[in-house]
Amino acid sequence: MVSAENDPRRAGTIWAFDLDQPIPIIKPLIDATFFRVGPESITELASVMSAINSAEMVKRFETGRRCYVAKVDNKITTYGWVSFNEEFIGELNLRLRLLPGEAYIWDCATLPSFQRNHLYSALLTYILMDLSTGQLQRVWIGADLDNVASQRGIARAGFQYVADLVVVRVLALRQVWVQGRPDVPESLVAEARRAFLNNRDKVWSDARTSAASR
Repeated sequence: MVSAENDPRRAGTIWAFDLDQPIPIIKPLIDATFFRVGPESITELASVMSAINSAEMVKRFETGRRCYVAKVDNKITTYGWVSFNEEFIGELNLRLRLLPGEAYIWDCATLPSFQRNHLYSALLTYILMDLSTGQLQRVWIGADLDNVASQRGIARAGFQYVADLVVVRVLALRQVWVQGRPDVPESLVAEARRAFLNNRDKVWSDARTSAASR
């Protein structure tokens, strides 16, 4: 029997959208408008992103990250950020690295009083439409395992559920790997490993494959 300390636990989900496929049209359940905003909106963003100070937002814009928002009655209700190079996933201590042609959507939220109106999924499709006008081919996004509402919004926006991020502790060591979904091509799972783990989980995934084939 595997001890609770060594028992692998799913910690997050990984999703992808290839921009050569049709982008769904999502209409929110309330009237809303969608925008890509810049540094001129930092004060307004700060009113809904209390955990991030203005200096951090300035840094995000200066390093090429983008911010997209949904507004209801001219007030920000939903937001999401996009990176094109690399991004640190603090809760898992991972540094995601993107290839040219890839983007990563992260730090998304909808104000509690506006949730369940499909604003999140509508914003995601707006972001996809904007990114599809450039030279990008693939967009990644992740969600916490227990954030079922976020996963539903991601699926509604047309993203493919690629893999789970799995965490295991062995004595004092903490390992993270990508476990592909059974209906997803291994080539796409390998791309997820490359982006999220830089193939650091190869030994773990190979070991699991060998064990499963016995």
